[in-house]
Amino acid sequence: MSRAFVREDDQVLPEAPPELKVSNLPNWVTPKGLQMIDAKLEALEAALAAGPDEAEEAWIRRDLRYWTHQRAGAQLAPALPEGADEVAFGARVTFVRGDGPEETVDIVGEDEADPAAGKVSWTSPLARVLMGAEVGDVVELGDRTPPVEIAVRAIAPVP
Repeated sequence: MSRAFVREDDQVLPEAPPELKVSNLPNWVTPKGLQMIDAKLEALEAALAAGPDEAEEAWIRRDLRYWTHQRAGAQLAPALPEGADEVAFGARVTFVRGDGPEETVDIVGEDEADPAAGKVSWTSPLARVLMGAEVGDVVELGDRTPPVEIAVRAIAPVP
């Protein structure tokens, strides 16, 4: 292409980052989850105050919109009482899948979920099947073929 057809003062504006998906379910959080949201907002405000370049600012503002929305809709779930006999939001559940090893997960809010750290969202298939179960119950994770049996061994509040 000839340089005659290119204007030197043309600027290519950075592409706007895609918006983060917001769940249409209630935004239940644990106390730690609420602290995490507040810390993210604080960090984003500090990053914005540092005067980022235009492209970086677009990403920061996108994240700020998401976390501001999450904070506004956050519903602090009541703490699971010590000695609870039923799996609910905020529970640490120890269980066995079939003949597998014993596993422990914390049932937390969507933004807190980190399966590698043993934190699953209350909206996950595993958490949904465990909700309402009691120690000694065997529930089925029916979205598998064949279904996976899960035996609940212990229930405690998330620390």
